Amino acid sequence: MVALSAILQREALRFLGQRGRLLAALVRPLVWLIVFAAGFRAALGLSITPPYQTYITYEIYIVPGLVGMILLFNGMQSSLSLVYDREMGSMRLLLTAPLPRWWLLTCKLVAGSLISVLQAYVFLAVAAAWGVRFSPGGYLAAFPAIMLGALMVGALGLVLSSFIRQLENFAGVMNFVIFPVFFLSSALYPLWKMAEASPRLRDICAINPFTHAVELIRFALYTKLDSLGLAVTIAALAVFGAAAIWGYDPARGLAARRI
Repeated sequence: MVALSAILQREALRFLGQRGRLLAALVRPLVWLIVFAAGFRAALGLSITPPYQTYITYEIYIVPGLVGMILLFNGMQSSLSLVYDREMGSMRLLLTAPLPRWWLLTCKLVAGSLISVLQAYVFLAVAAAWGVRFSPGGYLAAFPAIMLGALMVGALGLVLSSFIRQLENFAGVMNFVIFPVFFLSSALYPLWKMAEASPRLRDICAINPFTHAVELIRFALYTKLDSLGLAVTIAALAVFGAAAIWGYDPARGLAARRI
């Protein structure tokens, strides 16, 4: 717990020292919400009937997807800092601590995920001020869903950081991963709309774990449980977490030659 507390404090100080980070995390989804939503609304129709049988506007539909965008970008950015720490040597000091490596990686993952959740709720507050609101119970119910989604995308970032050595290479891989994961999901448009355009594309979106993380958040904001989304998100977290631990294992992973 001392290690967890220390890593949490370090990540919090790093986040507070990067004042533009929160602003950048908010500007991106707000542009989608305020500017692009008008065009998507015109393309998809004035309203959407999602699977939880509530008649809502497109702006309300898109907000959970934009929360997922925040989690995805921050998860990748947190992993980018791991590559930077490796180049600076601080990652070597962390992983040589007299503690299980899986626990140290878990502490890093939890710390980065909590920052993602903080950014997500700041965005939800700004969206509420803009007029896109959910019930108070929905905001509370969404916390475990947002945290689980943050852990899942953060674990994916850990996997990538374990196999990539140079900082500039990781930045390129981030874009290669982020945009397909985000756009091939239900973050911006429902799967039934995707099926109208291409059933095969809809199937690709349906097997994307990020889709299920977004749906888990979307249902939670309406105080409902998406059982399939919960199961897939937990399974993806387990797979990505295990792969990250393997990747950072000095006896077997590629990180053995790099850390």
